[in-house]
Amino acid sequence: MSDVAAIQNLVQKRIELKKEISKIIVGQEDVVDQILLSIFSGGHALLVGVPGLAKTLMVNTISQALGLDFKRIQFTPDLMPSDILGSEILDENRQFKFIKGPIFANIILADEINRTPPKTQAALLEAMQERSVTIAGQNYKLSLPYFVLATQNPIEQEGTYPLPEAQLDRFMFAIKLDYPTYEEEVQVVKSTTSDAKATINALFTAQEIIDFQHLIRRVPVADNVIEYAVTLVGKTRPKSNLASEYVNNYLDWGAGPRASQNLILAAKAHAAFNGKFSPDIEDVKAVATGILRHRIIKNYKADAEGITEEQIISKLL
Repeated sequence: MSDVAAIQNLVQKRIELKKEISKIIVGQEDVVDQILLSIFSGGHALLVGVPGLAKTLMVNTISQALGLDFKRIQFTPDLMPSDILGSEILDENRQFKFIKGPIFANIILADEINRTPPKTQAALLEAMQERSVTIAGQNYKLSLPYFVLATQNPIEQEGTYPLPEAQLDRFMFAIKLDYPTYEEEVQVVKSTTSDAKATINALFTAQEIIDFQHLIRRVPVADNVIEYAVTLVGKTRPKSNLASEYVNNYLDWGAGPRASQNLILAAKAHAAFNGKFSPDIEDVKAVATGILRHRIIKNYKADAEGITEEQIISKLL
């Protein structure tokens, strides 16, 4: 199949996929779009939202529709790295045998990742970066496609371990999950309090998703679009020659080169999803907020004046 035909196929499959997901998930179009962009670009996502907004249900539904296996890890203060990676035990023949942990699945939901100490957070991050884990000196490859969706509860920060900036940078998107609208909530209540059960059909195989990930990487990008993305990221860096007075006033740190890479990858996926054969500046703008939100660090002045990351990014756009 030629790349042109493959992109047309992807557009069709995405429409079917969203229809399948909407059988269970009401509204939240933007959130689902960004999760799918992340999966098809081969990135990971961080979902920030209050409890009870169906984060687990959403990820479970998406993984069923994608035909991938899904595991949920509930992060707690006493969770050890071996609880997620797996451990070696002595079998009946007194040989060491490795028992795989929940990290060995295609889609991992790392629930409340900021509840667990840095040692355990770091164990998950090797898997995210290298797509492999090392246990007792032995390296185990994870099965592809591999996608981590971590959730954070923004309210209750008592006894939490915020992710360090270097770890946040590993996430392609930071996605904000808001309360549903009145109409959506009415629909949610109707559908969840009846006896009807929707069945989700798997629309992909793991290999198809890997092929689409390669296809998205092959999408050509014009130099001016790459230059726009790199300039946009450069503008977030205070005291640099691209930074405006506004950025120098309100930001302590800007985004690193990984932001530029992710902007282009996500713009390629965004273009392909919409049937375009090459991304333009509009595609970069469409994905910029989710990609830059967690990579810029505000100073105390921005906090005091109630300025949000989103306001700073929209100012830059």
